[in-house]
Amino acid sequence: MSSENIATVTKMIESLPETAQTQLIEHLREYIASLQNELEWDNLVSKTQNNLIKAAKQAKQEIAQGKSQPMNYEKL
Repeated sequence: MSSENIATVTKMIESLPETAQTQLIEHLREYIASLQNELEWDNLVSKTQNNLIKAAKQAKQEIAQGKSQPMNYEKL
């Protein structure tokens, strides 16, 4: 984000009453934390995507060859 955009947002926040500023900052913290979690998740998935595809193909092949059996959820 450009410093011009940051300055604009800062001015907008500063124009609010202090209680509203406090609320807004708390919402921003939560929103940013949520975004960071999503980015971390996306990064993790992208790193493991090839392995997940490989495992899915292997499972599909084993099913086609009759080497698998349905999941018995009662045994879990």
